[in-house]
Amino acid sequence: MSWIKAFISGFLATLVFHQGLFGLFYLADVVPAAPFNLSPVPPFGVPAVVSLAFFGGLWGIVLWALLGRLGKPAFWSLMVILGAIGPTAVAMLVVFPLKGMEVTSQTWIGGLILNGFWGLGVAVFLTLLGARRLATADNRRL
Repeated sequence: MSWIKAFISGFLATLVFHQGLFGLFYLADVVPAAPFNLSPVPPFGVPAVVSLAFFGGLWGIVLWALLGRLGKPAFWSLMVILGAIGPTAVAMLVVFPLKGMEVTSQTWIGGLILNGFWGLGVAVFLTLLGARRLATADNRRL
C-alpha cells in the first residue's frame, strides 16, 4: 500500500511545491502563465493542473520505487536530483515537442528548478505519510 502513499505524495507535491514555486515565479514575472491552470485538457477534459498532478503522482511512485530504501542523506539529495532530471527530460524531449511547444535553455533551467523543488516535496510527503521503506543495513551507509 505504500505505492498509494507514493502516488499521493507526488500528487500533493505537484499542487503544493511545484505549483507553489510556479506561483512565485509568476508573481516575479519570470513566467507568463499563472499556476493552477484550470483549462480542460483532452481526452477527459480534466483541468490541466489535475492532469499535471496525476502525472506527478505517477512520478512519485517511480521515485519511491527507486529511492525509498536509501539512507537519509542519499534519500533527500537524490529525490531532488532525480526529481529535477527525470520529469524535466521527459517534458523537454517528449511532451513539449508533441505539443509543438518551444524548448529553450530557459525552459530547461526552469523545469529543473521546478521539478527539483517538486522532488523535495515528494520526499517531504513520503516522510510525512510514512511511505519511506525501511533502509536495510547495507543501504544505511548511503
